Amino acid sequence: MIEQIAPEEIQRVERLARATWPDTFKEILTPDQITYMLNWMYNVDTLKEQIAKGHEFYILKDQEDLGFIGLEPNYQGTTKLRIHKIYVLPAAQGKKVGKQLIDFAEKRAKDLNLDCLNLNVNRYNAAVDFYKHIGFEITKTEDIDIGQGFFMNDYVMEKPL
Repeated sequence: MIEQIAPEEIQRVERLARATWPDTFKEILTPDQITYMLNWMYNVDTLKEQIAKGHEFYILKDQEDLGFIGLEPNYQGTTKLRIHKIYVLPAAQGKKVGKQLIDFAEKRAKDLNLDCLNLNVNRYNAAVDFYKHIGFEITKTEDIDIGQGFFMNDYVMEKPL
């Protein structure tokens, strides 16, 4: 079951992020960068601010929370649905949780009359192959200075609907 998360429940997203990030990024980012980014992007106040700006958070649950996705409709005034965040607990990976979340995002985009899914992914993240497999294409490369000497080295990927 996929359920939308209200601001008063947003700590569930924070918990999932803190449970997934160390495993997801241990071969890509330093422990210091992981901690910095989690504290910057996934603190409860930041997540609540994003909801106030129109972002939507959903959790896939099967007796327990397994993964989450963060969406922004009409990204930067376009007809794109931006996937800002999508993470699945390590124990739930390989069980189609990520695919279910992407399928949900596609349906949400179509319901909103949007014509494209858009996301950033670290260039060295194994998820790049997953996204390619389900129809995303790399549209550009970005190196984003996020402060404290850290960078996000990303691909921008899109999937037309």
